[in-house]
Parts: sequence; structure tokens; C-alpha cells
Amino acid sequence: MMGWLQKEKKPARREKAGAGEIHRRTAEHHKAEEHRKADDRASGSAGETAEDAGHYSAGDGGEICRRRLDTLLQSVGGASRGVIMKLHLENFKQLNEILGYDYCQNLLSQIISYLESVTGSTVHRYIGVEFLVFLRRHSVSQASDLAEEILEQFGRVWKVNGTDCLCTVQIGLCPYPGYADTADEMMKLLDMALNRAADMGPNQYVLYDSQMQADFIRRQTIAKHLQNAVEQREVEIRYRPVYNIETKRFIRGEFDMRIFIPGIGMVGAPEFLPIAEDSGQIRAVEYYALEQVGTCIRRLLDADREFDSIALPVSSILLLQEDFTYQVRTLMDTWQIPAGRLALELPEEVFTMGNLNVSSTLQELSSMGVELILDNFGSGLSSVTGLLDLSVNTLKLDRMLLWQLETNPKAAAVINGLVKTARDLGLNVIAEGVETALQLDVLNAAGCTFQQGFYYSPAVGEDTMARILGTDLNSSLPVIEQEKLQLRR
Repeated sequence: MMGWLQKEKKPARREKAGAGEIHRRTAEHHKAEEHRKADDRASGSAGETAEDAGHYSAGDGGEICRRRLDTLLQSVGGASRGVIMKLHLENFKQLNEILGYDYCQNLLSQIISYLESVTGSTVHRYIGVEFLVFLRRHSVSQASDLAEEILEQFGRVWKVNGTDCLCTVQIGLCPYPGYADTADEMMKLLDMALNRAADMGPNQYVLYDSQMQADFIRRQTIAKHLQNAVEQREVEIRYRPVYNIETKRFIRGEFDMRIFIPGIGMVGAPEFLPIAEDSGQIRAVEYYALEQVGTCIRRLLDADREFDSIALPVSSILLLQEDFTYQVRTLMDTWQIPAGRLALELPEEVFTMGNLNVSSTLQELSSMGVELILDNFGSGLSSVTGLLDLSVNTLKLDRMLLWQLETNPKAAAVINGLVKTARDLGLNVIAEGVETALQLDVLNAAGCTFQQGFYYSPAVGEDTMARILGTDLNSSLPVIEQEKLQLRR
């Protein structure tokens, strides 16, 4: 079962229900409403107090909602069931700036009236333009139907004082009891559902279900053991060799790591690095990785191995740290790393961050002789004109471009254009994820000098990389085939 229910970017309207279906839904809704009123009377919340009369006004609504939610969750026992709905008006701030306070207050009143009408429940303003609806005695199916109906309405124009506007919404759903026992726990789960809905685009809803719960527990487990794994050196360091088609030698390496988590096993960097960011551990993890790359470069130099550079991916969070350049400079001084040997792979978000500190950081790193590689170029966030303002030496093509070669012939023209533009700007180009002969042929024809992927070699340990660097493909083939054989096992 999927961990969340995904709607299309523009929610499709459901087919009209027949008379029998309408009668069934109406009866179910009235039945749920009667149960809700009974629950209200039982918990003493049937009538709104003066404090709650402005249930969609700002102020301490968040605390009121939490108290109500705590009361609901603690009183349900095993008999009462329902779904909590959380809504976030995505573009309301922009509407407020454009159309003004009075207009948006009227719009808000209209939205609240609609939501209370369609759900048959009180709409509680939580924080800002986030709202909670307690769908007592509603099944997951009924709550999902309501979410679809609400999304359909938000796909239409709202008219206020003769002026039209489009207001977009994200919805998170979480059933109770089962997943959360307190308001704090429930809000955390609803926020997870809302965030996933936001990732999908405007007017989406996500249901928190058993798969999301399993994902949540997995993330918590990884976050809990992440620091200990680094401190105890329960980290597997690997490097991806990069091949130079002009010199016909492996000449670069790209750092990668996996971490052992008890109860889960080996977890790759693409999974645990975002968790490290969310849990505030990214600094410790990435500085550990930086130290490993520094010592690796020193050992390669001492062994007189032939190589250009060893690259380390860094997060945008690390780039914003005030002492980042100091840490890099200290590393280079400590291990006597010459200019050009250390490379840092930058996330493509540097194009969209618009932060002067990032620009000055990149300029300082460049002046120190650090090679700067822009990762995932061509994925959509980056632009060719943005290259004029960034101190980068190398572009790393997004692997999705290579994958599209297998099904879309137009991808070859895009790759040709990107490689040519980069070369005209005096930039190196690395293609990652090369796996097929077709991809190889297109890249070679485009003149993409540096290539990395399973076609050439899997990720290998430092000792194996040291044996591969500076050798041609034929000489390193026995070592590479042995690595591939171990992976198949």
C-alpha cells in the first residue's frame, strides 16, 4: 500500500454519484454529525464559549486547538474514531499583499463558511492560515471524499466583493486513535502529511497511514543512531572513480558513505543526509566526511598516485556556516593539500538561495584553490545565465538526462547543448550515472570529458580506488570486475 494518497496536479472531478450513492453518503454524514454532537455534549464542548466564539480569529488559537485536541484524543478510548484534518492556505500571504487586508478577511470568512458547511464541523484556526477540523465518527474513506471535494472547490475561483481570486490549499489527514495519543504527536504527524502534500504542488492532500508511520519510525531510528554511528566509526567510506575519455585514465574520485543503523542495516547518504539536516546533525556528519576526504587526499599524495581531485558533496546548510571556509582552510593546511586537489560538490540550490554570504564563501573557496563542482546541473533549478555569477569550475550533469536518453531522443540534443555551452565558458563537465553503451556514445560525441558510473566502475573502497587511479580501463578491469562480482553476491 502506498504511504500517501497522491492526487493529480489539477484534481479531477469525481463522477456524479447516483441517487442511491447520494442517499448513502447523506445518511452517513448525518449519522456522523449526530455522533459528533453526542461527543460534544459528553465532553462539554457542544456550545462555543466566548473564548472560542472567534474560532477562526488569530491570537492564542493554537493553544486552544491543542487543548481541544488533547481532550478529544484522551477521551476517545477504543470506541470513538475519526479523522483530524489540517488545512494550510498556501498562497494567502501573497493574496493579502496584493488584494489587501479587508479583502482577504472577507475571503477568509467565505472559506471558513464553506469548510464548515461541507464538513459539518467547526473549523478551528490554528496558527496563521492553518486550520483544524475534527471529523468525529468519520471513516478514512469519508474524510478522503471530503478532502477531494474541498480540493475541487479550491480549484475554482473565489469571488469577493466582485473580484475573483484563486486560493490554493494543502490538506493533511490523520485518523485517530492509533497513531497519536497527544496533541503534540498528532500535530507532528499532520505536519508531515502537509509537507508531503506541499511537495506535490498546489491543491493536494495526503493521508497519514501505516506506511507513513513506518517511514516516520525509520527516520526516527536513523536520527537517533546517526551521531553514535559517526562517533563509533560505523561508517563505510566509498569512492566513485571518474574516467577521463581524453587521457583514457581514471583521474578523479567522488566521496560517498553509508552508515550502519542497528535494526535497519546499511543506510546510504541520499537517505540519511536529509535526516541529518532535519535533526540538526548535518554539521557533525559533513565535517566528519570532510576530514575523511582530507586524509584520503594526503594518503594518495604520499603514495604518489596520479589524480586530479577528490570531490566531497556539501549541503547548502554547511555553505551558510560562518566558519565553513575556516574549516576548509584548516583542513588543507593540516594535511598540506595543494590547490586543485580538493573538490566540493555544490547543491543546485545555490542558484536559488540569493544569499550574499554564499557568493562570498564560494569566491573565498575558489581563491583557496578548491575546485567547485555544481551538482545535478540541468535538473531544472539551474540556469545557464546563473553560471556567469557563480565561481564554479565544473558542471555535473543531472543523471536524469542520461536516463532519458533511453526513451527520449531529444535528450541527446539537450546534452550536446549543455556540454558545448560549458566548454565555451571554460568549464569542465562530468556526467554521472553512465550505465549503457548508448549513454556512452552520446556523451563521447558531445565531448563530455569526465564520466562516472557503473559502466566504468561501481563505488569502491579507498584502497581499491588508489589502485585504479591513473590507470586505463583495460589495466583496471580485473580489479573492477572483482568489485562487481562482490556486489552481485
